[in-house]
Amino acid sequence: MSDNQNLLAEQRRALILDEIRRRGGVRVNELTRKLNVSDMTVRRDLDALARQGMVEKVHGGAVPVSEPSAHEPGFEVKSSLELSAKEDIAKAAAEMAAPGSAIALAGGTTAFALAQRLLDVPDLTVVTNSVRVADVFYGAQRAAAGGAGPRAGAATVVLTGGVRTPSDTLVGPVADAAIRSLHFDVLFLGVHGISVEAGLSTPNLAEAETNRHFVRSARRVVVLADHTKWGTVGLSSFATLDQVQVLVTDAGLPAEARAEFAELPPELVVAGEPSAATDL
Repeated sequence: MSDNQNLLAEQRRALILDEIRRRGGVRVNELTRKLNVSDMTVRRDLDALARQGMVEKVHGGAVPVSEPSAHEPGFEVKSSLELSAKEDIAKAAAEMAAPGSAIALAGGTTAFALAQRLLDVPDLTVVTNSVRVADVFYGAQRAAAGGAGPRAGAATVVLTGGVRTPSDTLVGPVADAAIRSLHFDVLFLGVHGISVEAGLSTPNLAEAETNRHFVRSARRVVVLADHTKWGTVGLSSFATLDQVQVLVTDAGLPAEARAEFAELPPELVVAGEPSAATDL
């Protein structure tokens, strides 16, 4: 069998990881059929995922690894996961950013995807604690201007400063002080985990405190969370679900989670489905 060259290794491994998490385990021969790649390619992918601590290899296949509540993956690892879900979420969330508004973009790979969708929204003021998000706007301004200065309507970007986390997010007292002094129309917030009991959570204690300041400073909180975040609980909770106005997720959110949300305050927006918004 010839390898499927249409998928990059990172994309293929993200699909494999999603399949393992969704089904609780898969066999090598199932993955070779599903992805149309060789047995050797699948085994190399499973080896790579196992080295990253994301799956456990078993005879003939692999099963998911339960991550400790204090484990925080790096940006590159997280950016390769749930790619299509993040794009769907970013597309839906971008419609909630009004021209001329002041928005906050907290760190994370889904916020990074959203930033790329916001480049054409005019006259935004964007406050972020994400180095990656800031680079999206700065890079677009340099490319458009050709060195002659920012284009008309380009976003004004404020990077908070602070101590850098493994996910390239700036946290700590410097970031907290900057955020406390500001007021946002909308906060777009990615999360490590979301659950009824724990609310929004992260494995990083300093990031949890910075996120608390973001939530307090925003008139409207929009959480960006793909379906794998549901039921995940990090070390520190920083907001309850009644502090959230909108949750934007993807079509992979299981039926039981949707049923739970029927009893919760946030509006649920399921991106990638024919009817994207459902008021609950």
